[in-house]
Amino acid sequence: MTTELIEHLEHGVLTLTLNRPERLNALTVPMTEALLDALRRAAVDARARAVVLTGAGRAFCAGGDVKAMAEDDAASQTLESRTLQLREHMECSRLLHEMPKPTIAVARGAVAGAGLSLALACDLLLASDTLKLTSAFAKVGLSGDFGSTYFLTHLLGPRARAFALLSPVLKADEALAQGLVTRVVPDAELDVEGRALAQQLADGPSITLGHIKANLNAAEQGATLAQALDHEAIRHIRCGMTEDHQEAARAFVEKRAPKFVNR
Repeated sequence: MTTELIEHLEHGVLTLTLNRPERLNALTVPMTEALLDALRRAAVDARARAVVLTGAGRAFCAGGDVKAMAEDDAASQTLESRTLQLREHMECSRLLHEMPKPTIAVARGAVAGAGLSLALACDLLLASDTLKLTSAFAKVGLSGDFGSTYFLTHLLGPRARAFALLSPVLKADEALAQGLVTRVVPDAELDVEGRALAQQLADGPSITLGHIKANLNAAEQGATLAQALDHEAIRHIRCGMTEDHQEAARAFVEKRAPKFVNR
């Protein structure tokens, strides 16, 4: 167990808080392993209908702990063992992006390096107006991890090259204009708005939201039109067989809000 990650489940919302505020929540091995374990559990836990990733204090995550990197004895491990460990840790990004439930990054202050990768892996990124977002990898002599090149390329297209190579620091409004964040709110309202957004998703039709996400991921990962239509057909019919769809249809006719039961 580590105190570097705080887990809190309430009303279907699982909040995972990176908890090294004195180091701007820079990632350590124990923190990353705790996050990976929490995400693996969340992916299959029916009680967690939406997942929020956030940071304690004045930052979301400044990336890897560069100070610890400088003190690391690289000779104590082989290239292969280091690569395997990093690849295992990077499953955090895949789980955030692919688990069959909505994931939301709620971020203020520094969002850099692997912290940026984790934030972009989420389905939505709600940002404080204090946000300072950057790749940062090139500035510390690293090529990037936790899916940075994948997410930046999909979000920025050809502009990803300049962003990764030059590593500019974007303020919240600039990141919003580039399409890297979903919405910007005043810092004093970030936590309340984050909870409200997560609760809205947690109260929704969970099975349907998971299938919507799967369709989007398939299209993002290069599905042809025919393949996308195949995915949509089977998932649309599956959702139509749920109690939630039947409840939503009744609520529409009766002109009331639906009450979803996640079945």
